[in-house]
Amino acid sequence: MCGIIGIVGTTEVASALYDGLTVLQHRGQDAAGIATVDGARLRLHKGNGLVRDVFNQASMSRLRGRIGIGHCRYPTAGSEGAEEAQPFYVNSPYGIAIAHNGNLVNTEALRKEMFEDDRRHINTDSDSEVLLNVLAHELQIQERMALTPDHIFKAVAGVHARARGGYACIALLLGYGLLAFRDPNGIRPLVLGERITAEGREYAVASESVALDVLGFKRLRDVAPGEAVFITDDGQLHTRHCADGATHAPCIFEYVYLARPDSMIENVSVYKARLRMGQKLAEKILRERPDHGIDAVIPIPDTARTAASALAEALGVPFREGFVKNRYVGRTFIMPGQGDRVKSVRRKLNPVELEFRKKNVLLVDDSIVRGTTSKQIIQMARDAGAKNVYFASAAPPVRYPNVYGIDMPSATELVAAGKTEHEVQQLLGADWLIYQDLKDLVWAVQDGNESLEHFDSSCFNGEYITGLDRHYLEQIEMLRSDDAKAARRSA
Repeated sequence: MCGIIGIVGTTEVASALYDGLTVLQHRGQDAAGIATVDGARLRLHKGNGLVRDVFNQASMSRLRGRIGIGHCRYPTAGSEGAEEAQPFYVNSPYGIAIAHNGNLVNTEALRKEMFEDDRRHINTDSDSEVLLNVLAHELQIQERMALTPDHIFKAVAGVHARARGGYACIALLLGYGLLAFRDPNGIRPLVLGERITAEGREYAVASESVALDVLGFKRLRDVAPGEAVFITDDGQLHTRHCADGATHAPCIFEYVYLARPDSMIENVSVYKARLRMGQKLAEKILRERPDHGIDAVIPIPDTARTAASALAEALGVPFREGFVKNRYVGRTFIMPGQGDRVKSVRRKLNPVELEFRKKNVLLVDDSIVRGTTSKQIIQMARDAGAKNVYFASAAPPVRYPNVYGIDMPSATELVAAGKTEHEVQQLLGADWLIYQDLKDLVWAVQDGNESLEHFDSSCFNGEYITGLDRHYLEQIEMLRSDDAKAARRSA
C-alpha cells in the first residue's frame, strides 16, 4: 500500500514530486524517498518518517533534474527497516532506480534464482529490491549498447513472466527515461496523466489520480494490467501490453479504505463507490432490523464518513459527528505494532458526549480487521453515555490475510477469522453488529464501471487470483504477527 509517483517534465521536478508524495502520504507513513536524473548522474535522498520530515531545503536543492520518481512507504513484512526505504538503485546495467507498490508472492524463489542463475546479490529483505534486480537482469540480456522501447518492453515482459503478485512500479533508466508498469492482474493501481506547459508536454504516473489533480496534470487513463509505459528523456510516450491472458482483478480494498475519496481508480470514483456502500448497508439493515431504533449514525473518522452519510440518509436517521479526530496521529491500521495501535486510539479520537448521551447510536467503520480498535471505540461510546451501541462495517468480514501489498496481520490476529458474526459481535461488545455482504460491496464498485468483472477480494473470500505456493501463507503467518514484528524491531 505504498504511494509512488514519477514525472518527466520540461523543468525541475523535485518540488512537484514532493508535493505529490504529500498527497499520497495516506498510502504510507513509514519512509519516503525521491530520485532524480541530473544529466548522467542519479540524485537520491530517502529516509524513515513522513515526507515533511525526510526532506528539507538542503536535501531538496540537491535533487536536480527534470525526470524523477518518488515513494512513500507502508511497511509490509520484511520491509520495515531504514535500509528498505525507496527508491532502490542498482548501477548495472545502465543505472536503474525503482519505486514499487505491492508485494510479490514468489519472492524466495526469485531470490534464489537471482543468486544461482542471474549472479545478482540481494542486500535487503525487500521484495522491491528483488523486483529491481529481475528488471535489471531482463534489461541486461537484451545485449544492446543502446536500448530502444522495444528492448525495454521485452524486458518488462520478462519481469511479468517471472514475478507473481500485485505490483505497480515506476523506474528511472539513466540516459533513457522513465518506465512504469503494472502487474498482469492489475491488482495495484497506477494512473497516467499529462499537462501542457509553456515549455512543452509533461507526463506523470502515480498510484492515485488525486496526485495528478494537485499537480495540474490531466488524468489520461489507468495504466492497463500488464501494460508498460515508457517516456523517453525528450518526452516521447511509448506504451505496450507486455502480458496477456491474465484476469483483470483490481484490489477492492482500495475502494473500501486505502484510496482517498477524491481519487478515480479504474474509472470509478472512490467517493461514489463509498456512497453506494452506505446505501447497500442501509438496505441490509432495513431488511434484517426494520425496527432498528437508531437515533444517530456516527462515522469513525475519516474513511467511513462517506459511507456513513449515505447510510444515514437512506435510513432517515440523523448523521452526527460524534468523534473528533486528532489530525496529528497516523492511521492506526498501519501502525507497526499492536501496542502502538492500542495507545493511539485514545490519542486519535475523542467523543463528543452530547451526541452519545442516552441515545441508540450506530457507529460505522470502513472495515474491521483486528477488532481491537473497534472494541475500544465501542467502549468509548458507552463511557460517553450511549444507551445502546450498534456497529456497522462497510466491508465484509476480513477473514484472510492480504498478500498483495497490504500488511494485514496473520490470520490468527484477524478478529473474524474462524468466527461467526455473532461471535465477533460479542468480542467487540456491540449490542448488534452488521457487515456488508460481499456481493453488495462488489456492486458498489462495479456500478461505476460495468466492464470490471472481477476483483481481488482475497481478504474476504480467501481466493488468491495469482495462486499461492503451498507454504506461503504459513510463511507470512510467521512474518506478520505482532510478536514477530516486535522481535525484528528489537533485534
